Amino acid sequence: MESTYRHLTVFYTVLLILTCRSAQGEDNADCPADGRTWLTFRLNCYHFIHGDEDVAKSYTFQDAKDKCGRYDLLTVKSAEENEFIVKYSPFVWKGKMNVWLGMYYDTDDDVFKWHDDNSVLSYNNWEDGGSDYTDLSILDTCVSLHSNTGKWENISCTEKPENGVVCQTKAVWISPPKNSPLLSALVIISVVLILLVSAGVWFLHQRNNPNASILNLIEYHPPFRSPSTDQTCLVEAEEIEEMP
Repeated sequence: MESTYRHLTVFYTVLLILTCRSAQGEDNADCPADGRTWLTFRLNCYHFIHGDEDVAKSYTFQDAKDKCGRYDLLTVKSAEENEFIVKYSPFVWKGKMNVWLGMYYDTDDDVFKWHDDNSVLSYNNWEDGGSDYTDLSILDTCVSLHSNTGKWENISCTEKPENGVVCQTKAVWISPPKNSPLLSALVIISVVLILLVSAGVWFLHQRNNPNASILNLIEYHPPFRSPSTDQTCLVEAEEIEEMP
């Protein structure tokens, strides 16, 4: 029982430390404060460009890039991110929209790459039969995402200026202040849990050992002391009397 008590105490002490570190490391996303409406998802911020009365305007690929300015066009690198765009699009545009994807066709490697970091696609969601292959002019090959299905399609960069625009940038992650109410609450809760569990273990120990007390859990070892002068003399006198 004492061993269990010690193990639980160590466990909850470690839990308290990890809780404090976790609370201190918890971050909040901060998107650009430029007057636009930004949404956060995972590590990125997204701005859906609205048209008048929720009707999207028509943009060529270059127009779309110009609208985003110093930010990137939509970059989709996971199925979860693709689904996020599909689910939010109806809140912005009425009906089906084709959303520009910020990629280009690299003629050196014969594959599509993302504009933001020139990386090859690690995730794709081409329409049935679709792929990196395109029968369009290399210089006029772009990609759009269908907002109703999430599927991707090779299209002309200039001939179909009907696509929606989503700008994207990395979120800036900021830590909460050291005296954050969240941190204080987590520490208090952890301490209370440690005390409750410790009290429960001690109660079980007392019930199983009625004659035991909490003092029995503490072993007292008095410090070493050398014998006094009187005690030394008594010992020597006894040794002399025992001699023949």
